[in-house]
Amino acid sequence: MTHKAGFVNIIGNPNVGKSTLMNAFVGERLSIITSKAQTTRHRILGIVNGADFQMILSDTPGIIKPAYELQESMMDFVKSAFEDADVLIYMVEIGEKDLKDEAFFTKITQAKIPVFLLLNKIDTSNQEQLEEQLEWWSKKVPNALIFPISALQNFNVKEVFTQIVAYLPESPPFYPKDQLTDKPERFFVNEAIREQILQNYKKEIPYSVEVVTEEFFEDENIIRIRSIIMVERDSQKGILIGHKGSALKRVGVEARKSLEKFFGKQIHIELVVKVNKNWRNNERQLKRFGYLNK
Repeated sequence: MTHKAGFVNIIGNPNVGKSTLMNAFVGERLSIITSKAQTTRHRILGIVNGADFQMILSDTPGIIKPAYELQESMMDFVKSAFEDADVLIYMVEIGEKDLKDEAFFTKITQAKIPVFLLLNKIDTSNQEQLEEQLEWWSKKVPNALIFPISALQNFNVKEVFTQIVAYLPESPPFYPKDQLTDKPERFFVNEAIREQILQNYKKEIPYSVEVVTEEFFEDENIIRIRSIIMVERDSQKGILIGHKGSALKRVGVEARKSLEKFFGKQIHIELVVKVNKNWRNNERQLKRFGYLNK
């Protein structure tokens, strides 16, 4: 039996539903999802195995014009998605007609690999708008196979998945067949905490935060976790903790619920807030947090 395996990399503007699609394909909640832009900061791999295929999905940060060093590093993850892709998914949403970076768009239209353009959130449109969008994108990206989908409603997702498998190159598996992702457990702890911060705080707070899990002890029935939440200023620390620690407690409770679902075990989590001034523009700190390889 012939075996297929390949990297399927997902790119697009912020908030087009890339993480929702990734999770739908993998069947697990690997990528955090919020309504805020820049929710995804890293490149996250999700591995889907069939009897005769292995699809390695890659969720990347939304394409933006970088304003500081952290965002530069995030865009480097997007650039790397072009380098090793066997199939490229360019995801757009109904009503969208441009990409934040023209150089990326040129790479898409000139790609030598199969390109799938997924027109997402069609559940928010009508038939007339959908037909107009399909025609517009077919002219804009003539090299792409175009599919209307709703990642949230799971409409047309299985059909697209089947089509992508057909385009994977013949290859043995790249990863063990029981492996779900390339990220360690602590990464998902950090992301679960950051997701709650994105959902519970406004303005600059969520973007000034980085999470580092210092302790992860797993017993048969419980996982004990201690995580540090880094902020850039003392004022942010006060807001994050809240009156008598109430805001931070809420983050801990909701993160614990999410992690108990993910790991299937009881979770005990301790959160500590520390100030790490200007970490988003500090190359040494960005390297420490896994944003820089250089």
